[in-house]
Amino acid sequence: MIKIPGTREGLPAIEEAIFAGIPVNVTLLFSREQYLAAAEAFLRGIERRIDAGLKADVGSVASVFVSRWDAAVKDRVSDSLRNQLGLAVSQRTYKAYRALLSSPRWQRSYNLGARPQRLLWASTGTKDPLASDVLYIKALAAPFTVNTMPEGALKALADHGDIRRSCVQTEEIARRS
Repeated sequence: MIKIPGTREGLPAIEEAIFAGIPVNVTLLFSREQYLAAAEAFLRGIERRIDAGLKADVGSVASVFVSRWDAAVKDRVSDSLRNQLGLAVSQRTYKAYRALLSSPRWQRSYNLGARPQRLLWASTGTKDPLASDVLYIKALAAPFTVNTMPEGALKALADHGDIRRSCVQTEEIARRS
């Protein structure tokens, strides 16, 4: 996959790369709104491929950066809100992602051979030494997502992480958001 920033300037490049059949990692996404704009560019590229009689199965991920939110506000929030902003932004984004996957527009593309653009949780290593080393990983374990956790976080997850309930909890929290 090639990396294309999910910025306003990168959106036309995302659409064109997908239309050309080039797998894309949409990177540097920090909000639900940014994700939705990137997903729209991905979907336009897929729809153009379908209209042109081309195969619709072009791979893509949308990389949402998680812990950077919490690092940015760590000295400006109360203890009860520490390490919560990244999760809140991610859960709102996940809710939008699942809504898109269940939309008639996406279902049409899927039925014609398109693969979903997966949400990729990036920057999921915990920066706060007072927080759980698997905080983001457990909270964001959800269907149809990818997590590019650092090696230390992967080892911590193998050692003492339990994500069996998190998928359901994350989806339920996202539904209520």
